[in-house]
Amino acid sequence: MTETGLDKLKLMVVDDEPDNLELLYRTFRRDFQVFKASNAISAIDILDKEGEMAVIISDQRMPEMNGTEFLSLTVERFPDTIRILLTGFTDVEDLVDAINSGQVFKYITKPWKPDRLKAVVEQAADTYRVVKKRTQELSRALRRESLFNAVTTAVRESLDYRSMLQKIVATLGQSFDATYCFVRPVENDHLTQDEFYYQDPKASKFSYPVDSEALIEKVLETRNYQVSQSGDDTYPCYQLVVPLIYQQQFLAILTLCQYKRDYSWLEQDIQLITGVVEQAALALSQAKLYQRLQEKQEQIRLELGVARQIQNNLLRQRLPEIDSARIQASCLPAREVGGDFFEVFVHPKGDLWLAVGDVSGKGVPAALFMASAISVLRRELSQETPELPNVVMQNLNHALCDDLIGNNCFITMVLARYISATGELVYANAGHIYPLLWSSKDTSIQQPTYLTTRGVPLGILPKWQAQYGQLVLSSGDILLLASDGITEAMVTNHPDAEVSKLGAGINRSMLKQEGLWKLLKNQPQPLCLDSLLARIQEDTDSQEDDQTILALEVL
Repeated sequence: MTETGLDKLKLMVVDDEPDNLELLYRTFRRDFQVFKASNAISAIDILDKEGEMAVIISDQRMPEMNGTEFLSLTVERFPDTIRILLTGFTDVEDLVDAINSGQVFKYITKPWKPDRLKAVVEQAADTYRVVKKRTQELSRALRRESLFNAVTTAVRESLDYRSMLQKIVATLGQSFDATYCFVRPVENDHLTQDEFYYQDPKASKFSYPVDSEALIEKVLETRNYQVSQSGDDTYPCYQLVVPLIYQQQFLAILTLCQYKRDYSWLEQDIQLITGVVEQAALALSQAKLYQRLQEKQEQIRLELGVARQIQNNLLRQRLPEIDSARIQASCLPAREVGGDFFEVFVHPKGDLWLAVGDVSGKGVPAALFMASAISVLRRELSQETPELPNVVMQNLNHALCDDLIGNNCFITMVLARYISATGELVYANAGHIYPLLWSSKDTSIQQPTYLTTRGVPLGILPKWQAQYGQLVLSSGDILLLASDGITEAMVTNHPDAEVSKLGAGINRSMLKQEGLWKLLKNQPQPLCLDSLLARIQEDTDSQEDDQTILALEVL
């Protein structure tokens, strides 16, 4: 069991009999660093000076303070110390109390047998080592958990990637009593210009940062931590440089520096720091990914804003004014851009062309087909003598069907030509909802006229064919074209059927064309589409589809 040098455990012997004291000293001096005390008061002074003992052997009967009283005073200050009591048979009552209160590990009766005492002390030393080892392991585990919690709290309190770096460097610097600490982010295995810094507010003004570039470059190269000492013996500076890596991605480099410390970084501290750094690297990786996603989303938002402006510009910003009719139109995409569109085109010969279309789907793909459809439609209508609406539809389908079929898309659309001189209206319908027609002068009208001539949507078949519808409009007649985003809107205050329960007594129902007609009947005259849309939006929790509506009122 012989130990040498600084590895020897401390053992204290306390006895008021000099012979016993000397005997105990000689028995254990080869295996322990032995301290002698002739009474309890002297023993307490030695403990104040030398600190914790591995084992204390104390006589029970001593002047001023007996052994059990002395040992009881050491329990709170040194809970890991192993206590052995030397006692006579007449001290049984005190001995039982001491053992029951946990103050004494073993007792030895006088006169003791040397082999027996050595065996007990060796057992006490082994017990002390086990207790200290477990205590240290528990202490490290608690410290690790505390540090992990501190880093986790710092991460959760961070608003973004940069604030997270600053909180991490401050948390680690404070937790490890660093004189100063800094983090350098890494991009593509190269240091960035950013630096996030922490300095102990109690640090001396002479504790200036030392040059860590060589260590940092080595960490970049090896991806392993580096330890170094700089300065002189009177004012040493110990540096620890640790990489922050997650899934082979180099995220940052942490540098911890400590001045005027008695020892270099301990291996257990390094292990603790590297363990915490792994957790921090995971959080940084997620924060970095989140930041990039936010930047990407912001870029997409800006680009979609430009796309929306372009799409708005494709639609007529100013509707033509003609003497014999009043035209209104509005298009509200459900997202930044959409697939709905309308067109109002006055031919040089005086014919008025009206169209409302809806590309299947939403968002950017639908918006691209919408732009193509408007471009082809305007080309067809700009001919010297445009074809009938159903022929124009055929030409549109011929120009767009390959792309539509290839992308599993289609377009529903109503196209109408109105000749104001004769009141003639010719229309064609490619799978769109029926246009509504009614007279504003007939206050007794119960139902509108639905223009029911219709074919399949564009992009379903390679060749589109359908009949056109024809009728004559009179003064006061109103023609309304709408997309299914209007008729399929889920409103909360409509009494019609197809009701779905949302809970808490709230009902939602699809507006449908019948519901749209009831809203139209209740609108004040003259008809205002902006008021109608506002009424629908008011009753809708959220807009699920693009909403487009166009009205022609014959004056």
